[in-house]
Amino acid sequence: MQLGLVGLGKMGYNMRERLRADGHEVVGYDRDQQVADASSITAMVAELTAPRTVWVMVPHGEPTSSTVRELAGLLEPGDLVIEGGNSRYTDDRDNAALLAESGISYVDVGVSGGVWGADNGYGLMAGGETADVQRAMPIFDTLRPAGERAKGFVHAGPVGAGHYAKMVHNGIEYGLMQAYAEGFELLAASDLVTDVAGTIKAWSHGTVVRSWLLDLLVRAMEQDPELEQLQGYVTDSGEGRWTVEESINHAVPTPAITAALFARFASRQDDSPAMKAVAALRNQFGGHAVQSSDGE
Repeated sequence: MQLGLVGLGKMGYNMRERLRADGHEVVGYDRDQQVADASSITAMVAELTAPRTVWVMVPHGEPTSSTVRELAGLLEPGDLVIEGGNSRYTDDRDNAALLAESGISYVDVGVSGGVWGADNGYGLMAGGETADVQRAMPIFDTLRPAGERAKGFVHAGPVGAGHYAKMVHNGIEYGLMQAYAEGFELLAASDLVTDVAGTIKAWSHGTVVRSWLLDLLVRAMEQDPELEQLQGYVTDSGEGRWTVEESINHAVPTPAITAALFARFASRQDDSPAMKAVAALRNQFGGHAVQSSDGE
């Protein structure tokens, strides 16, 4: 199958290579011309045969919106746009409506797999009309892991459902990572456990907490057993916040995901204003000792 691919970053580049290895024709565009096949989005579209399918794999927000707007002016009725970035599901409605004005179909796809997807395949969650999803199935079947389709791909629902599913997926990911991280810290703080890295590695087979994320933590600790080369500063790309917001909108309690998100906020504070207030209060009501800003 022929595919135009906009965005050849860490995931887009690997997706192109996996698709080509399975015999698909991929014409890729990226601002980095060293990895691009076409000099512009216009040139990329010109190389595709109608009815065209174009996959957008750029950062969410304005980069995605502007790319969709450009494609709306270049593509023709009967063409299809697949949006595979980490966009907020509400953006999909606007993208689909804009493209529909020109008779262009739209499918949103949540993609999981990171930099390992080129070899292992990507977990895919699609949203859109059934006919549009089926039309792109040769692409999805190549990108997903080998084996039963249902274990690596889902048509989650109408437009927006794919990114909604990926949003919740990433919220769960926050909670899982935080749990592993807290376990690591507790083991490291203990005087009893003398082989922290070995303990965590021993969990990777046969235990109820084994997972691919745990395997990745083992891999990181094999390179740096005490993670001394890293700084405990963690950003968030949006999906965790959106998951918490949705949990509030639906009155669904998500304490683990919410705590994991707030832990990331805390990681970025060199000196917490909130904890300063707590120290001041303890000093005021109980005369508890405080430490000045100069460490004395």
